[in-house]
Amino acid sequence: MKDKKEEIRRRLPRLVTNMIMAIIFWLISAFVPPTLPEIVVPGINTEASFLVWILTIIITAIFLIRALTDALALGYVLTDAITRKLGVKEEQSSKRAARELVYIIAIVLVVTAVSPLLLNIQDVGYYLSTATVYIGLGLVILFIYDIGRLVYKIIEEKAESLADYVSQTKQDKSSD
Repeated sequence: MKDKKEEIRRRLPRLVTNMIMAIIFWLISAFVPPTLPEIVVPGINTEASFLVWILTIIITAIFLIRALTDALALGYVLTDAITRKLGVKEEQSSKRAARELVYIIAIVLVVTAVSPLLLNIQDVGYYLSTATVYIGLGLVILFIYDIGRLVYKIIEEKAESLADYVSQTKQDKSSD
């Protein structure tokens, strides 16, 4: 239990910091390039504002990827804690994986239905629609990660039981 608390204490500040930095660089990419004069960089014949925009978007993506790795690690810890609190047993992991597959389908359907509606909102519709898509994507990724973890655990248990059965059969034959 102490390891999970330590993991949360270590990952949560990094997650928040990476998200703040991603937002800062996204804002920079939105506001700084239009203020630059139309200077063409010699040799590559590209405007400096476009290069600044590309650079800030790449930095934003790096911070978002770092935040996603921390979010996945926290999701792993929190999923275990929540399932333990709810009393979900590991024997029901195949049912849980199927339920999460239904959640993924529901998320995709809801985001697909809501995103065009949000686009129609004046001034902020594009941002709301984009945020909805990314939040839905993040949830789908977390559910896929958890399903993969559950499937891996089931396969590992079945492989161990098969190995035990084979080794037991070998021992029984060698004792005869």
